[in-house]
Amino acid sequence: MPKDLAGKTVLITGANTGIGQATAVSLAKRGARLFLAGRSRERTEETLALVRELGAEVEFMALDLGDLDSVRACAEAYLAKDLPLDVLIANAGLAGQKGMTKSGFELTFGVNHVGHYLFCRLLVDACRAAVEVRGSARIVIVSSRAHYKVDAVAYDSIRKPTATPTGLPEYQSSKLANVLFADALGRRLKGSGITTYSLHPGVIASSIWRSVPWPIRPILTFFMDSNEDGAKTSVYCATSPECADETGRYYDSEKRRDWNAAITEEMAEELWNRTAEWVGLPA
Repeated sequence: MPKDLAGKTVLITGANTGIGQATAVSLAKRGARLFLAGRSRERTEETLALVRELGAEVEFMALDLGDLDSVRACAEAYLAKDLPLDVLIANAGLAGQKGMTKSGFELTFGVNHVGHYLFCRLLVDACRAAVEVRGSARIVIVSSRAHYKVDAVAYDSIRKPTATPTGLPEYQSSKLANVLFADALGRRLKGSGITTYSLHPGVIASSIWRSVPWPIRPILTFFMDSNEDGAKTSVYCATSPECADETGRYYDSEKRRDWNAAITEEMAEELWNRTAEWVGLPA
């Protein structure tokens, strides 16, 4: 495999297992220097070892996306390294879990959208530094086809514990938020050299479904694809020259696709403004 990413730095959230691990391995094979951000170093050791076996540089960073103080601390720790960030992949996600985050959001929405929103915004300056050095940088946000299942973000449930038995409606709302965030961020960064992407990784039998209750989980995952298949579109959005000049769009199976027909610019702007207020950043 060509070492076309040699000298480039990639930060991936949630790379301890599943799609994130497969994404990290794929990018390591191409020579990228990796930072893997997650809640547990111990649970990330397998991925760290796989990457080191490939001869790539890799470092773990502590990050709990449900705790906004942890998000700020992780972003500050990366910025303190004074390293340009060529690619940021917001990969971590929850599905089927119930509760609230430490920072007071419905668990799935808080981790999948709110935490990543703050993390990405705080690291934009590191991406700008990569633009100064190499002319471009990318922010990749892993969403899902599940975003087609809802026509609006469920704002009335965001500051409450998970209300549904499976947590899947909350997951769908969070995945719609991922697409809206990539769109709004892409507009704000247009012309800066930083491009943004949201994507469906495939219907993957990854650990994201670990909290979906029996007997739904085995039925749900039986016909799903592998984690390696799930990494392909993340890697495509992170590296492909074919989409280098596109920003804010949605991808599936390594191709640009139409997103949910209900999506409007006004919807994306409302989410941007609300989330900025929640995390204490200017809109």
